[in-house]
Amino acid sequence: MLNTLESLFNLARDRKNNPVEGSYTNKLLSNKSLSKEKVLEEINELIEAVEKNSNKIHEAADVFYHLIMYLEANNVKIEEVMEELNKRKNELRQQ
Repeated sequence: MLNTLESLFNLARDRKNNPVEGSYTNKLLSNKSLSKEKVLEEINELIEAVEKNSNKIHEAADVFYHLIMYLEANNVKIEEVMEELNKRKNELRQQ
């Protein structure tokens, strides 16, 4: 399961460093405005799918993909996000 997410992060980093002409991934990585727009769009579609109890898995996958591309496009490192989540987990354990 986590291998799939790691693969997506690796893909994003690879495409950022070695662009492929015509690649949708590269469009997201090079156009921060488009990337932001797609994250917002996909989150709204996920919320709608959950509320209607339809197509939730597909829409959730779209959110993950687009969020990963958005983070990479904006130089937000997943390792730092994971460190923050781990810190919060530890804080919750102490409460």
